[in-house]
Amino acid sequence: MKFRRCQVLFVEPQERAGFSLQNLLEGGSGLHFEREIMALTGHMDEPCRIDTSDAQLLLECSAQHWQALPDDPSRREQVLRLVDRGLLVSDADDQGSHGAADRVMRASNWWPLGALFHRHSRWAGVDSVSEMERHQLVTAQDLVRQLGVPPEEVLPRCDNAVALPRHCGTQLDEMLSGRTTCRNFDVSRPLPMSLLAAMLEHVLMAQSHVDPEPGVRFLKKNVPSAGGLHPMEAYVLVQSVEGLTSGLYHYHPVAHELGLVNQPESASGFAKRLLSGQHWFADAHALVILVCRFERNFWKYRQHAKAYRAVVLDAGHISQAIYTQATLHGLGAFVTAAINEEEAERLLGLEPMREGPLAVCGFGWRSTRMQTAEMDPAGRIWNVQS
Repeated sequence: MKFRRCQVLFVEPQERAGFSLQNLLEGGSGLHFEREIMALTGHMDEPCRIDTSDAQLLLECSAQHWQALPDDPSRREQVLRLVDRGLLVSDADDQGSHGAADRVMRASNWWPLGALFHRHSRWAGVDSVSEMERHQLVTAQDLVRQLGVPPEEVLPRCDNAVALPRHCGTQLDEMLSGRTTCRNFDVSRPLPMSLLAAMLEHVLMAQSHVDPEPGVRFLKKNVPSAGGLHPMEAYVLVQSVEGLTSGLYHYHPVAHELGLVNQPESASGFAKRLLSGQHWFADAHALVILVCRFERNFWKYRQHAKAYRAVVLDAGHISQAIYTQATLHGLGAFVTAAINEEEAERLLGLEPMREGPLAVCGFGWRSTRMQTAEMDPAGRIWNVQS
């Protein structure tokens, strides 16, 4: 058997604070800091605690060249232990999932720090609402009490600034003034399929394409994308749309069609888990899971320091277009990145470093009653309806 280091590895020294009665009795503050070393990889979800000897061995190993097991028994045992934990990988056929995951990582063309950020910022089983309530960080008053006053909303005005003229309002201005994140959906009123189709057509459908080389096709959509690659796939969780069975569909942007890929036992239960407990969004008539095919983006931007930032911007462009179209059609909309990515990965059968959810958007009929508070500073939504 031969071994080498995994492709993407970050060794992080940490200090964890704890209470020490002995320190307090000796006149100290009672705080005790425990030092530890954590190893984070691009192919495993959880960090591994290692010691200084492990860290030294990992830093001495090549990630590219295979080497034979050491003759020294203690050193050999250490290598085998790190292979078992996935920090080292072997060429043995029975290596299992660690080796396979590392091979995916090697073939993916991720920039290493981007890979670590994406892998370890994914959530599983998080209830963000309960966390906010537990830490009393729900209202603006809670935030100020716990965190203090935030930085100013704008920078100070410059001396000798040039005053700009205001233009006459347009229909677009009027429409955009009604763009407010919706947290209250009317679950009693289904969404017509024609409205769902219009939303997808105007935001995600390919309007045209160009084939500059055999096997190379670039799509033209109504939203921008880095390099014109459009690596974002849309999976639509249909909850209340006329003519469509509740379930999870893939939207094909060229054929303009929805293909059923999975039917959760409870669409509303899946929505709430996916949205990390944000129940005010979970009732939306249609939820759009924005899944990036990283391989598409990294075909051009190989191991590029800006590649991950580019796909996050792509998701932002789509979410803003969904807001605009929803407002145009008299619908409420939202976008959130506070999601349990692994819920979608499991249901869709995604390989995390090849494809990954970045955000969830949703839209539907706005309720006439505000049960959950919404930000509407201009009073264009609720003052009109009250």
